[in-house]
Amino acid sequence: MARILLVEDDPALLRGLVAMLRAGGYAVDTACDGASAVSMATKEPYAVVMLDVGLPDFSGFEVLKRLRERGRRMPILMLTARDTVQDRVTGLDLGADDYILKPFEPTELEARIRALMRRSHGDPSPILTIGNLVIDRSLGTATVSGRPLDLRRREWAVLDRLVARAGKLVSKERLTDEVFGFDEPVAPNAIEVYVGRLRKKLEPDGPTIRTLRGLGYMLYPS
Repeated sequence: MARILLVEDDPALLRGLVAMLRAGGYAVDTACDGASAVSMATKEPYAVVMLDVGLPDFSGFEVLKRLRERGRRMPILMLTARDTVQDRVTGLDLGADDYILKPFEPTELEARIRALMRRSHGDPSPILTIGNLVIDRSLGTATVSGRPLDLRRREWAVLDRLVARAGKLVSKERLTDEVFGFDEPVAPNAIEVYVGRLRKKLEPDGPTIRTLRGLGYMLYPS
């Protein structure tokens, strides 16, 4: 679906969130301190940064401030256990896009992430339609002419990225970056395998995924 940076210094919470997000089809990179977060988010175009306020070296507010000063405009979702008006005001004034209070429900967190991603792409609707293919990002479902597609997590992630850029070239490297986290093992032909599976599931009347040898893939309406 997209690559997310999760900044959290609580090991148990970090593991739980990573498992939840990857199960939802996201590629997840992690940082446990502010310095690492700033370095990683400065170099990579993350779809969303999930940023804990309380970090061991400096606060999430400082991370937020440094990223915005460096021109990084990706959506930033603040995670905090401190429910004070001043904290929310501080974060929003520094450029945070949303807040969620710990402890939170996983379904609410995922909904907020999806909303941030839609807004960042200028598309407030969770429904994307390409020809007779309809995907619902809020439900994680896809249909072709009303026929439900049985998609595994990685297949959904690859299809989502291709649909988001329908009619445009998407390189294999970009798909790999957005579907897999840094610490996840990736077979050399992984993307080709997922694209091949998607082609079979979209047949005979769904959109076409074309391969531009040496360049990447393009999704066209049927």
